[in-house]
Formats: sequence, C-alpha cells, structure tokens
Amino acid sequence: MGQSTFPSPQRMKHFRTHHTDCCHTNSGRPTDGNQDPFLLLRRFHLCSAPNLCGYFLLLLHLCVSPLRAEIRVSTDFEGGSAKVEAIDQAARVIRFMPGGDPQRGWACWWYVRVDGVAKGEKITLDLAGSDRPTRNNGKDTTQPLAASWAMPARATFSTDGKAWQHTAPGKKEGARIAYEVTGTGGPLWVAWGPPFTPRDTDALLVEAEKLSPAAKAFELARTRGGRPVRGLRVSEATAPKPPGIWVHARQHAWESGSCWVARGFTEWLVSDDAEAKWLRSHAEIFIVPIMDVDNAATGNGGKEAAPRDHNRDWDDNPVYPEVAAAQQRLRALAKEDRLAVFLDLHNPGPGDPTFFFVLEPQFLKEPMFAQCQRFVEFAYARISEIKPLIPMSNRPKTTGPSYHPLWRNMSASWVSMNGNPDSVSLCLETIWNYENSTTAGYSAVGRELGRATADFVRTRPVSEKRD
Repeated sequence: MGQSTFPSPQRMKHFRTHHTDCCHTNSGRPTDGNQDPFLLLRRFHLCSAPNLCGYFLLLLHLCVSPLRAEIRVSTDFEGGSAKVEAIDQAARVIRFMPGGDPQRGWACWWYVRVDGVAKGEKITLDLAGSDRPTRNNGKDTTQPLAASWAMPARATFSTDGKAWQHTAPGKKEGARIAYEVTGTGGPLWVAWGPPFTPRDTDALLVEAEKLSPAAKAFELARTRGGRPVRGLRVSEATAPKPPGIWVHARQHAWESGSCWVARGFTEWLVSDDAEAKWLRSHAEIFIVPIMDVDNAATGNGGKEAAPRDHNRDWDDNPVYPEVAAAQQRLRALAKEDRLAVFLDLHNPGPGDPTFFFVLEPQFLKEPMFAQCQRFVEFAYARISEIKPLIPMSNRPKTTGPSYHPLWRNMSASWVSMNGNPDSVSLCLETIWNYENSTTAGYSAVGRELGRATADFVRTRPVSEKRD
C-alpha cells in the first residue's frame, strides 16, 4: 500500500498546538479565531511547515464554525442607562453597572440594548452595583448605594422592546450577579425591571380613549426639562360633584413596576367589567402613569435627587411644576369636599412584600383614620387573592418624623393634611423582587386595586356636608 496522506497523530497534535497559538495576540489575550480566515491561514503557514491536509482541515473548521458578530451595547434610547465596564467578545460576557447621575437619583436603574447575539446563542450580563457616592435623606453621602437595590433576583428582557419576561434567576458571586439571556438573532433589551417610558404613557392613553368614551387624556404640566406630564380623566358620573379619585405613579423614576400597576388600573377602569362601569358612573378618576417624566426618560433613578425628589417636594413651594399642578387639582377637589381617595404608587425595598404606607396615627383624625383602615382592608382582600401569588402584608407601615426628615413633604402626608376630613391618602408599595413581579403580576395588582376602590366608594359613608 502507498503511504497515507492523512496527517499522523503526532502531526495533528502539532497542528492543534500551533492553531491554538495563532488565535492569541502577543499580549496572551484570546482573539476570535473565526474573524479572519486568511489571517489564520497566514499565521498557520508561519507557525508550521506546509501541509496540504492541515490547510484542508483548518479551512473545514472555519467553514463549519459560523462567524460570530461583535456584541454591541447601547443605551441611547428613552429610559436607557448603564455604564459598560468591559465586553469579553470571546466569552460573550458583558460586565456593567447602573448608569445615571447620582445627583438625579439613586443609581440603581439600568436598561440596555444588546446587538450581535445569534439565534440560540447565550450571553451573560455580569452586573455590579454603582461605584458612585449616592444621596440619602436629602444629603450627599460618601458611600455608593447598596448594590441590592440594583440587583433583582431575575432581570427582565425582551426581544421586541414591548413584551417583557424574566430571565432565569441570576447567579451571585461576591459583589456581582450574572444573568444569562439567549438570543433570537435580533436585538435584545435587558433591564432592571419592565421598562415603562413616556411613550408607553402616550400609547396607554390613546388605547384608553379608543376603548371608552368616558376617558379623556389631559396634560398635567410641563417638566423642568420641557416634557409633557400626561394623565387620563375617566368619568361617566351624572351627579354634580362625584367623589374624586387621584392615582399617580413613578414619583421615583427607577420604580418602573409602579407604572405597570397604574396601567393595570387604567385598563380595568376602561373595560367592560361591571365593577369598572359602576365606578366610572359614580366617581371622577384621574390617573397619571409617570410623575417624574424627566428622569424616566433619561434613565436616572429619581429617588433622593437634588435638591429633593418628587415625593419630597409637596410643600408650598414645589421645585417641580408637575407637583404644583397636582396640588392645584387636589386642592380643588378638597374645596368641593369630594377628595375621596388619593393613591401614590411605588416599589419598595428589595426584600419587602406589597404593603401600604400611611401617616402615623397621631397625625390622622377621625373619620380619616378609620376610612384609611377600611380601604386597606378592601385592597388586601382583593390583592391577596391574586393568582399566581403577589405577597402582601395587611399591616401598613407608617411615615412620620422617624421615617424621613422631609416626611411632611411626601405626597400622601400632604394630602392627609390638606384633604377633606374623610379623605383616604395612601402609598402602595408593590413587591418587585419576586418571581411574579412581572408585567402581568403588576397589572393584576392594578386591576384589583381598582376593584378595591370601587368597593370602598360603594360603601363610603356620605357626610352631612355632602348631602
């Protein structure tokens, strides 16, 4: 038999060794060996003696292994924010931390677009907490924000920028957490939680007006940045002075889940649900899905912003035009003795369930205290029955002097002190760091909050002044 032309095992070992060496730079860092087949052939020629079978095997390897695109990360879109530390193209790992200016709120929100991920390819997003000093209790500090605020157990991602779902639970290692996402061949959007931007407000209001003639969009104010703060008025009441209900969300821009609660409330309110129809016929409802529009649009955290955030701005001289405009409308309802319910929607700390904040009892007089308790009972009965479960406490927490130095300037406190004697003024904190804290879960909370509001208004005592 003639001599075989297939390389010997020793020759293949030599080939593999030199092929591997040719996929590294002089610095020793791996390069992408699939990027330039001609460069690899030249390097192989320099690294070893010519071998026809060797060249053939190398070309076969290059043809079978698809070229991988370069991973690209961007945040130049509404709500986008992150500080990219490094991208390991070979390992397909993005290392990053929250972006945002600490002077414009806690640096815990992050939201990125990732391009260059092939269908079926897995990438890792390796997150650290912000390294920039934060503000707290109205003052600058020298310490970064605790990383737990930026690290949900599950991140949120989308393949179209519209429908959002959870990743698998992240893997914590030291001070970092890593989330894995599988590509579909197109862009990926990955965020702290389900994003909700001013454009989403616009779309929600348009859809609400289509679904119900009782729904009318309005502009509450223009922000300091010149952006519109938009809301929705919904009412089919025939009584001259129906009970007024005010619901707003996202006074702290990083708390995106609160917008989805407001969206769930809105979608229920304009639906054909019998209880929604009843409430529209017996009350006048105002909903503002985003109060801190500027920071929601620019990807800043909002909470503890300088000189103070939206929910520390409720005094006689507000910094933010939208706060002043909301105060004006709420005062008008109170003047007509029909400010029935005020709800301020938020997300709480990383380990908290859903719960209400209420002003400390010593600052509430009857019948306001009893009415607040009654509303909490209705809401707990509704929200605690949501399936799949949204954990909720039936014991409200309190705000007052021991909670924050600017406690009087919080919206729910301000309404309690400037509303009617029987006005209900509450802050709802909806759990975010939980497996069911999804767009569907948040929307279910909003729907059941709406039904609890109908329960409350239907059984609300009529004051002598209102007769």
